[in-house]
Amino acid sequence: MVAILEQTFRDQWGRVLAALIGFLGDFDLAEEVTQEAFAIAAERWPRDGAPANPGAWLVTTARNRAIDRIRRDRTLTEKTRLLEVPATAQDPMDDPTTFPDDRLELVFTCCHPALAVDAQVALTLRTLGGLSTGEIARAFLVGEPTMAQRLVRAKRKIKAAGIPFRVPPDHLLPDRLAAVLAVVYLIFNEGYGGRGDLAAEALRLGRALAELMPDEPEVHGLLAMMLLHEARRGARFTPPPARDLVLLADQDRSLWDTGQIADGRVVLDRALALRGRGPYVVQAAIASLHADEPRDWPQIAALYGELARLTDSPVVELTRAVAVAEDEGPQAGLDIVDRLALEDYRYLHSTRGELLRRLGRTEEARDAYRRALALVHDDAERRLLERRLAQLDTAAGSVAQ
Repeated sequence: MVAILEQTFRDQWGRVLAALIGFLGDFDLAEEVTQEAFAIAAERWPRDGAPANPGAWLVTTARNRAIDRIRRDRTLTEKTRLLEVPATAQDPMDDPTTFPDDRLELVFTCCHPALAVDAQVALTLRTLGGLSTGEIARAFLVGEPTMAQRLVRAKRKIKAAGIPFRVPPDHLLPDRLAAVLAVVYLIFNEGYGGRGDLAAEALRLGRALAELMPDEPEVHGLLAMMLLHEARRGARFTPPPARDLVLLADQDRSLWDTGQIADGRVVLDRALALRGRGPYVVQAAIASLHADEPRDWPQIAALYGELARLTDSPVVELTRAVAVAEDEGPQAGLDIVDRLALEDYRYLHSTRGELLRRLGRTEEARDAYRRALALVHDDAERRLLERRLAQLDTAAGSVAQ
């Protein structure tokens, strides 16, 4: 039953919370009663069994908790209209059609232009993806207290500004697209690091956006990129119980999902046919090239150069350094890495350690890997870095002999 509850949380958190926000118009109250509904489920389901429609049960329970709370606090006059709820709200909602999917409305609400872009992404990750404040903070490379304050301010802004819970009209959709795509991308990245449920959620949202905005190349570019990356999921980790991270160069390509790669390339072709040249289309093109063997490193490096020009991102420049190192040698890649101001970014140090190792600068490589280890949060990444350090020690011992 514990496993069922955990899976239900992963599958239903975003849907239940979105339904409650749409019903209440209050992020904080919706989140509180959603949490209460899951707590009640954890108490009752082991005793009574899981309902046939867990999501509908959770929505009904959360709605009833919200109504009870409002009735207990009648001084909140602006919310008394919520008491006029039809009696059917108390029904078990066994019919799935009574449980509409409001997640797309939630995405666009969180991505309203009245909010700063970082707040838009953070709030959607929290509400739709169910990520903890700490997980979101790591995605943004900021401290957890900073992220907590950011989330509080975003919710207050939505309430104070009366931001509507809806998908915007067609003429406003393009302007809101960049923030929405950033949200989906970060959800996918968090899922790609190990939480397959979040990756699946990002893919679902990507497909929904492609249906909603069929002529936007960046929508198709993002979906193509996610499909192409997700196709490699089966090869990214060794089998349980170890679940060690396997880098792209070492992956067993027979474990890749060739059907998903083909789907991603079809979507990429659609983006290119729409004359897409934006960041997501470029990233999808890079992901497609990585699926080839042998890989065309000069072309990959060139595309990363274009992506760096479009985004002005030092993280993209770091990835370009890896491709340049494959094309021109480790020293060329290291020259790029050493120009980047990413001292608190673990991948800079792990990349630097790898390039130094290839150059035979063992002691410097060891220091770089240790610096990366000090910054890592993920256990699989930690084990990978520890293996790299052990390999350096083994190599140094062999030389000494």
